Amino acid sequence: MSILSITFHTTERKIADWDIYLESELHQMVENLLDVDRYILSDVHSEMLNEGKNTNLFLWFDNDELRSQFMESELVNLEERIAKKFGNEVMVFPTFLNPKQKRF
Repeated sequence: MSILSITFHTTERKIADWDIYLESELHQMVENLLDVDRYILSDVHSEMLNEGKNTNLFLWFDNDELRSQFMESELVNLEERIAKKFGNEVMVFPTFLNPKQKRF
């Protein structure tokens, strides 16, 4: 199992537009990913966040190779689409999660 966490940070003035994009386009793109069997798309609530909004996409892959392939193609496409639509108003932060212990 291989996990990728992608955090999208949206500036305060683009939250309404991001929420619409999240519900329509981003969700549909995630649903159509071939190598992703399981995912969680969620709003992030934190007392540490005072401005803007964070959204997280948690993706499970069968192995590290599929995760790497996603990073090289799908994530690049996703980042380009978001940059084209939102510019610097939405920042994308991918994080590799390499489990040491797990229980599902």
